[in-house]
Formats: sequence, C-alpha cells, structure tokens
Amino acid sequence: MATKVGLWIDHRKAIVVAVTEKGEEISEIISEVEKQPRRSGDSPLKGTYESHQIPADDSRQRNFTGQLNIYYDAVIASIRDAKSILIFGPGEAKDELKERLEGNNLGAGIVGIETVDKMTDHQIAAKIRQHFAQSL
Repeated sequence: MATKVGLWIDHRKAIVVAVTEKGEEISEIISEVEKQPRRSGDSPLKGTYESHQIPADDSRQRNFTGQLNIYYDAVIASIRDAKSILIFGPGEAKDELKERLEGNNLGAGIVGIETVDKMTDHQIAAKIRQHFAQSL
C-alpha cells in the first residue's frame, strides 16, 4: 500500500488516491447510505395504525448510523497502511472519518483536513499530488 493517501469524502462516496513511487492509484468507494433520515411534520397516512406504518425516528437513525459505520470501515480498510493521510470534502463525513481513524489509533497519520466543494476525480488527484509534492 502507498505511504501517502489523499481522499475526498462525503456520505455518498469516497475517492481515494494513493501516491506511490510508481505513480498513483485512484479508487472509489460507494456507500450504501441513504440520505439522512428526516421525518416530515405532515403525514399522508392517517388512522390508528399510522405509527406502525412509518418507522420511528430512532429506528431510522440507527439504520443510517449502521450504514455509515460499514462505509467508514471500508474506507479505513483501504487506507489503513498509509503513513500520511489528507482528508477533504464538503460536509461532516471528513470529521466523522477523522474521529473513526483516531479511534482505531490511525489518527497520527492525518496530515490535514480541508473543507472543499464537489470535485472531479482529476481535480482530486491533482490536489493530492500538489499537497504531497509540497510536503517533500
């Protein structure tokens, strides 16, 4: 595995770029996570069994959290051997992944966390190349 890894991450997918002496490898990890569960105030379902027809908020949240855990575990497995890790992305996922890495005693390898908007795979790879070229 590469010693330097950069990744763009949100709750839907992660683009992992591993920089090695031979070049770079780009991989994509897609999550099975659905959008964060929200419950609308008005329910089209009426009647005495409405509560049985709509999953409870805590049940939906547990399902969402479980899917995220599986996704983050897959991302961590792909970068576990990296010595330097640059994490960036648009939302909360980068910070959640950082906490997971620290919980797995892999936090020492994190060299930076940045907030960026959506990027193409080529932009992500260029950003990672530029970051690690400056840190040599």
